[in-house]
Amino acid sequence: MSGKRPNVLMILIDDMGWKDLSCCGSSFYESPNIDKLMRRGMMFDNAYASCPVCSPSRASILTGKYPATVGVTDWIDNSGECHPVKGRLIDAPYIKHLPLEEYNLARCMHDHGYRTYHVGKWHLGTSEYYPDRQGFDVNIGGCHLGHPHHGYFSPYHIETLEDGPEGEYLTDRLTDEAIRLIAANGDEPFLMDLWHYTVHTPTMAKEEDIMHFRRKAERMGIDKVEALVPGEHFPTMHKKDQRVTRRIIQSDVVYAAMILNLDQNIGRLMAALEEMGKLDDTIIILTSDNGGLSTAESSPTCNFPAREGKGWMYEGGTRVPLSITWPKMVESGIHSQVPTSSPDLYPTILELCGLPAQPQQHIDGISLVPALRCQEMAPRPLFWHYPHYGNQGGTPGSSVRLGRWKLIEFFEDMRCELYDLDEDPSEAFDLSSVQPEKVDELRRLLHDWRDSIEARIPQPNPDWKD
Repeated sequence: MSGKRPNVLMILIDDMGWKDLSCCGSSFYESPNIDKLMRRGMMFDNAYASCPVCSPSRASILTGKYPATVGVTDWIDNSGECHPVKGRLIDAPYIKHLPLEEYNLARCMHDHGYRTYHVGKWHLGTSEYYPDRQGFDVNIGGCHLGHPHHGYFSPYHIETLEDGPEGEYLTDRLTDEAIRLIAANGDEPFLMDLWHYTVHTPTMAKEEDIMHFRRKAERMGIDKVEALVPGEHFPTMHKKDQRVTRRIIQSDVVYAAMILNLDQNIGRLMAALEEMGKLDDTIIILTSDNGGLSTAESSPTCNFPAREGKGWMYEGGTRVPLSITWPKMVESGIHSQVPTSSPDLYPTILELCGLPAQPQQHIDGISLVPALRCQEMAPRPLFWHYPHYGNQGGTPGSSVRLGRWKLIEFFEDMRCELYDLDEDPSEAFDLSSVQPEKVDELRRLLHDWRDSIEARIPQPNPDWKD
């Protein structure tokens, strides 16, 4: 590629579900600025996070590898209090940081002349593994925390972010920091990871935004609807007898207010890029690290028609929004049906920027540039491996999607479930008993992949009693 290289802005939202934007089907949440951004480029309607929880997907984005290839397969708990979880099985061990030896995306971009910035959530290890040790020139807000323990209003007590005035809102502040860095960057190309903490719990928002959605819920007649439905218990030695509580409609006013504030901040960021004359020269990627939280911890959102949510092997746990915008190459208003996963972002960014591929590094990802050019892409399998009990009720398993078919293998009893996603996006009809040949085909594919990367499998718990 000749001429000036494009900037790259990757906006990663924490726990934002597949249907959490109005352009993706929500009738309650409001996201006009994000809608405008996503429609400015290509929206991927079959986009997935590589794991149903956060840290593994983040490691996957940065390395171009599946979480099981990297070895980071669960959210990172550095306290030692939450792992291994034990039920019928004992969670498989995993790496609790992004390994320094990975030639990650930031290192690669930095080596090719890019200024590299990380703003927001990191959750990929303790201080020796923070962004400034991983190829980023600047780190603002990235640390070991998986969510703002002290809340979204200052003082935040985030070690890599100076507290603001009392009552300052975290999403506003991180956007301010991103705009400041871009304004000070000059004409050098930059990679910025703006990885917001929102919309992860605790659900906290500005009172005026909450009131807006209280009034809207009343107008829509959903303020009195029973939105939370109790489900089965899932006993483990970590959470003795927790009950799954499913949300069946999007009606949480605080969560809606968090999305509205996020949207306003994305609008501010886009306006700042335009004012600086950088908007058309910036590749903008917007996505989420896992599905929306719908079965635990107040169950703030609903992913319907996708089944379940964060922490589960079903579509609600891994299906996410994804858009890639760059007016100089990508047509606006286009939808792609190509299935994608987190490792694809690394090689895609390199090709868009005219940089050499790193096939020894992004071994599980493929470039999506052909899709962005509206060209055909050959079908390929996508894999997931989550050998853990999710805090939200999910149990250990692996899965594979190839074309319209998805197979999930659950490790507790090694049963398989098979779904035709074209006909049954809600995964309501298990076809394993009527399509045994398809089960065998996909199961062999899944097992061969797990064997090839030496994926760790959870072991039986000798102390378990049914």
